[in-house]
Amino acid sequence: MSHANADLIRNFYAALGRRDAAAMAASYADDARFSDPVFGELDAAGVRAMWSMLCARASDLEIALDRVAADDGSGSARWIATYTFAKTGRRVRNEIEARFVFRDGKIVRHDDRFDLRRWAGMALGTKGRLFGWLPSVQRAIRQEAARGLAAWRSRQSN
Repeated sequence: MSHANADLIRNFYAALGRRDAAAMAASYADDARFSDPVFGELDAAGVRAMWSMLCARASDLEIALDRVAADDGSGSARWIATYTFAKTGRRVRNEIEARFVFRDGKIVRHDDRFDLRRWAGMALGTKGRLFGWLPSVQRAIRQEAARGLAAWRSRQSN
């Protein structure tokens, strides 16, 4: 029998696979926090906006959930996102380790970890493969993601 929080994780990624940002948003507590190598630290409103933006922009997103574990307070998953990076048209296969903290059947902390240099190589091509390890290149990736999310949030609030 599966733990309820393991089911929450599975349902979360199934919603991502369907590009159902509303179902994903409902998985988070109102005081949730999220982090990953591209978007950095986000509050609950920020992570909900991020998933909304990514779901809306994803034309060929494929999600594979490889491993899930959870108990009353915490959980983890390994998931793989395969998609075309719109800016360059390059195919990306990003392998991600996720860690979760739960409270009252909701996600209160979600941390995704992946190799940003490897991602840059796939998404940006030669430039990313050669220079994706440089702090300046990684900073530029983060700044562009922050600008895109801010613009998305601005359009959604109007």
